[in-house]
Amino acid sequence: MNPRKAFIIAAGAVLCLVGSALTMRIERSLFIDTIAAKARAARDEAGGQGVSIAFEDRYGWLTRHPVLSGGEKLDNATRKRVAAAVAEVPGVGGITWARDTEQEEQEPETLHCQDDVERILETRTIRFSEASARLDPTSERLLDEVARALGPCVGSIIAVTGHTDAGGNQEVAKALSLARAEAVRWALIGRGIPADGLRAAGVGAQQPIKGLDPRDPANRRIEFSVIVSAPVKPTPIDTPGPG
Repeated sequence: MNPRKAFIIAAGAVLCLVGSALTMRIERSLFIDTIAAKARAARDEAGGQGVSIAFEDRYGWLTRHPVLSGGEKLDNATRKRVAAAVAEVPGVGGITWARDTEQEEQEPETLHCQDDVERILETRTIRFSEASARLDPTSERLLDEVARALGPCVGSIIAVTGHTDAGGNQEVAKALSLARAEAVRWALIGRGIPADGLRAAGVGAQQPIKGLDPRDPANRRIEFSVIVSAPVKPTPIDTPGPG
């Protein structure tokens, strides 16, 4: 096949995948907007006017685990009633008050799952088809191990970041790195990791491995990092059902 034609086909496939990912994010935004409107109505009905409900985490990511703030003048009984009313809204995965979040930041829980995943990936790599975000079947067992290692971090925010080398068109490479990160994210969701705690990002060749030539193929990789420690029990809407 003509190399130029092959490049155009590969680039088109990557853009289709990225388009699908953007569509899913838009749908998620609309879903969160619907939950937020119901949560505000439940808050008002419970007498919680003045209580703010944030459906975004500190990084600006949408979440089904809102943080409540304000309402300092409300008595404890009213605050509990407001919290219970918001938590009962269908789709809400659990709530915290801002004060509780601050306490968690001061006394972060020690989590070892990131170290465990890094050890798993020291000698092995999550592989994809050439110029594609399609996971190679040989990586299925490796992803099983990664999912098991991430299990103790359920409730935290786990970043899944795709990287490429510096060869070729960098705009296409960055789009491909995002599509691959999304593919891994969905593979982990399928293995029981709650979707609400997984964030996919693609940085292309912007962060090569230290000491390696940016063009070295070894820079093509998926990395995981735990960026928030906020233990929350997964709810049925987070995890896929059987079948």
